[in-house]
Amino acid sequence: MKLKELERQAVQVWSPASQYPVYLATGTSAQQLDASFSTDGTLEIFEVDFRDPSLDLKRKGVLSASSRFHKLIWGSFGSGLLEASGVIAGGGDNGMLTLYNATHILSSGKEPVIARRQKHSGAVRALDFNPFQGNLLASGANDSEIFIWDLNNLSVPMTPGSKSQQPLEDIKALSWNRQVQHILSSAHPSGKAVVWDLRKNEPIIKVTDHSNRMHCSGLAWHPDVATQLVLCSEDDHLPVIQLWDLRFASSPLKVLESHSRGILSVSWSQADAELLLSSAKDNQILCWNLGSSEVVYKLPTLSSWCFDVQWCPRDPLVFSAASFDGWINLYSVMGRSWEVQQMRQADKISSSFSKGQPLPPLQVPKQVAQASLIPPLKKPPKWMRRPAGVSFAFGGKLVTFGLPSTPVHQVPQPCLRLVFISQVTTEPELLTQSAELQEALGSGNLLNYCQNKIHQSSLQSEKMLWQFLKVTLEKDSRMKFLKLLGYSKDELQKKVATWLRSDLRLGESPQSKGDDLNSNRQQAFSIQTSKHTTWEASASSAFFDELIPQNMTPWEIPITEDTEGLLSRALLLGELGPAVELCLKEEHFADAIILAQAGGSDLLKQAQERYLAEKKTGIAPLLACIIQKNWKDMVHTCSLKNWREALALLLTYSEPEKFPELCDRLGTRMEQESGWALTSEARLCYVCSGSVERLVECWAKCQPASSPMALQDLMEKVMVLNRSLELLWGPDGVSPGPATTYRITQYANLLAAQGNLATAMSYLPSDCAQLPVQQLRDRLFHAQGSGVSGQQSPSFPFPRVVVGATPYSQETSSSRLKFQSSHQVPILPPRPRIFTPQSSLVMPLTPSHPSPYQGFRMQNTSDYRPSGVQEAQPLPLGPGVRPGPQDSLKNAPVPKGNLQRKKLPETFIPPAPITAPVMCLAPEPRGVLSSQPAVPSQCQQPLEKINRKELPPEHQSLKISFEALLQRCSQSATDLKTKRKLDEAAQRLECLYDKLCEGTLSPPVLAGLHEIARCVDAGSSEQGLVVHAQVVGCSSFSEVSSFMPVLKSVLTIAHKLHV
Repeated sequence: MKLKELERQAVQVWSPASQYPVYLATGTSAQQLDASFSTDGTLEIFEVDFRDPSLDLKRKGVLSASSRFHKLIWGSFGSGLLEASGVIAGGGDNGMLTLYNATHILSSGKEPVIARRQKHSGAVRALDFNPFQGNLLASGANDSEIFIWDLNNLSVPMTPGSKSQQPLEDIKALSWNRQVQHILSSAHPSGKAVVWDLRKNEPIIKVTDHSNRMHCSGLAWHPDVATQLVLCSEDDHLPVIQLWDLRFASSPLKVLESHSRGILSVSWSQADAELLLSSAKDNQILCWNLGSSEVVYKLPTLSSWCFDVQWCPRDPLVFSAASFDGWINLYSVMGRSWEVQQMRQADKISSSFSKGQPLPPLQVPKQVAQASLIPPLKKPPKWMRRPAGVSFAFGGKLVTFGLPSTPVHQVPQPCLRLVFISQVTTEPELLTQSAELQEALGSGNLLNYCQNKIHQSSLQSEKMLWQFLKVTLEKDSRMKFLKLLGYSKDELQKKVATWLRSDLRLGESPQSKGDDLNSNRQQAFSIQTSKHTTWEASASSAFFDELIPQNMTPWEIPITEDTEGLLSRALLLGELGPAVELCLKEEHFADAIILAQAGGSDLLKQAQERYLAEKKTGIAPLLACIIQKNWKDMVHTCSLKNWREALALLLTYSEPEKFPELCDRLGTRMEQESGWALTSEARLCYVCSGSVERLVECWAKCQPASSPMALQDLMEKVMVLNRSLELLWGPDGVSPGPATTYRITQYANLLAAQGNLATAMSYLPSDCAQLPVQQLRDRLFHAQGSGVSGQQSPSFPFPRVVVGATPYSQETSSSRLKFQSSHQVPILPPRPRIFTPQSSLVMPLTPSHPSPYQGFRMQNTSDYRPSGVQEAQPLPLGPGVRPGPQDSLKNAPVPKGNLQRKKLPETFIPPAPITAPVMCLAPEPRGVLSSQPAVPSQCQQPLEKINRKELPPEHQSLKISFEALLQRCSQSATDLKTKRKLDEAAQRLECLYDKLCEGTLSPPVLAGLHEIARCVDAGSSEQGLVVHAQVVGCSSFSEVSSFMPVLKSVLTIAHKLHV
């Protein structure tokens, strides 16, 4: 893609890599003449700003020169100083070499010319700065003249050797070695390249083509390998590029032949040693991959020869090209369509000719539009390749790769590209506690486990909770719950006896009172004894019973007109009801209760109610609850300060059938009305009722952002409570709710991430129909490999699709619908088992029998599970291996049966997993694992939903609420745009109803949707938007992206319309 352009008949040079901003210097070319035949020269510096979308370059400095230039070179000498931009050296006619201060040219201040030297006898066509010592400049001209200039002392240049070799030739190119600072090479038109050793001041080797047809026009050293260089030939009969290695200088290593005419220049990328640019007389610019000897990038044919191409030192994907037609263009090798630039140019022309009226649209010919597309590089360049990579896989596996630590030229060929798989453990404490819980559950010794938790708990609330959990495992749990709440019958009897004894000692004559009390007790005891023994008395004792006591005081029945007289008359007539009313009016409550007891249960109940209503004492509400047994009202009306007493009443008096519901009601009230103050205490109510679901929901409110250890603590309580319920109701009587299932799945995922796959699978409910649980169970089963024993393979939880099916097109959609009813989707073969590596723990990425799933499996590293492997194990990749997933899908045979798994050797001892951050990769050689694109799974979707399941009853309210909101908004909307949005929203909400039917939404999302529906029903769209934001913030994008945006749009419209 063309980035910038400049109309100049000039030679060019980039600023050094250390220079920013990036500059491009141009000098009037001595090889070209314009129509004026002027010989004056100009040196200009342009800023290259790729942020500017225009094609123009900004000129930052200009300087008139006495002569034109054959060659320009920009060195970094002096760029370490403040405000220094380096030195530009220009080679001109008549042996003139001029040095310029780039900073002074840019600032237009001081004299920019540093020095002029005329030592050469002809035109100076070759220049190069030493990459290691910036003060050394090599120059070459006619008659094999080569000078080495020291910019610190320009008086006397040195020569690399004598000119004794004959015949004398022009110097076409000079280049310093990129690895050895004292090696310099020169190229000559005869096809010869001479390598000079400046320490010896003599040539050490000469490279020449035996065909004697090479006319060297360019020379470049390998950026990494010190002994390799390239030569290019400008002879039209031999337009080749030769790669030479001085260790084998008898013939070239490689010969690149794609140009049809002579090559004028070459440039080797310093950022990627495999990329080489070349320009030739066939008007082409090619980019070569020296590793494969193929052209990886090709510019469209130009209108003129390009005599110079150069890579940008700072931006590796940019290069410049100077052509004989007077243009210097800047390109990018990443490739892109030129349509943007064409439209920009067309708009510029249109603005000049439109005169305020728009021009008709430009109709571009089809062949021109196709030719404007430039393909990118066929292979990612080195600067875009990741030097190292890391990714976490399922089961706590860490997959890493890296480039070799040794230089490329020292790595043996072919080189194995290694991928390392390690087991990472980030929560060792979690695994320890999980193992303790698993051991307690397996052995059934949960009482000792709970006792240890009680001793380890530092918070009183946690200690109390574990005490309650322990009691759930014991017999007579309700009485023990009362003791934990501080109510014990034995302690009560002791306190009552102590209080009675202390009360007897009060008063003036405690002894007499004590005697009277003892006599009364003896009398009561004798009466009680006689009552019991009367039933067993013999017939002979009846005589003594009929004797009338002597000296008894006669008593009288009141017959007065006062209250006592009325009461006597009522009793004499047997009217117990009015008698009770008279007693209650006179506040003779004891008499009223005694008479009501004789009058039957109805009269007694009325008397009790009158008494409790009129007797305003502190103990009256408690008496009312015990007598009337209205425990539901007690739960809803008692003060939350007395939650212990309320729970004790339920434990003592409530019926077993109603006890769990009453405890749940008390716990829910403690959560909602206490302002989170009694949330921890509410968990005790849920433990007493055995409500695991409410216990989990309460924990979720206290732990909005759950940590691994907090989740471990919850699972310990849930497992203990579940075990107590199993002891009470049996294993089949316990089924986890949605919130519990969600947390168990989350905990299983956490254990799997630590590599504890078997334990994670043991926690998942086997009969759960929720899709996430089934998918996780399937993944855990296959991730364990051969480690799963005695377990049946779970059912395939994923929808089967036809991979590679042709998608619908607009032309054929109608015709396909006609045959849709008779079309049957082909049944896929059974899914192959996941491949397990060999006993050597090395798995090549190209097995001898590829499967249709190989492309997908290899990029999904979570499916690769060596059983028992916890150490980083290398996976070698062959050099240049790039398996194609689509090709394997088309050509590979379908496997029949499961792949055989091989076990690890018995002597293998896995080391400890990684438990600390990895500071650096291992020093072993590693290679890049070539990333593979995921195979697109395409299936033909019908245009209409057929036989969709009905919404579950618990979610039907969501559809009713949202459809009612849409109807209200549609009635209130006045503009067509809003109504169109509402119609589209009604269609897109079908995705939500489909997910509700499938049951694929997580409990937090479902709870958020119901809360939004409640806000909608209440007419508070603003509050619904707040809840919507909370749901989106705590859920995954893939789960809610199909319906949450449209739901937000509907809520926003409702808020604006005030409906």
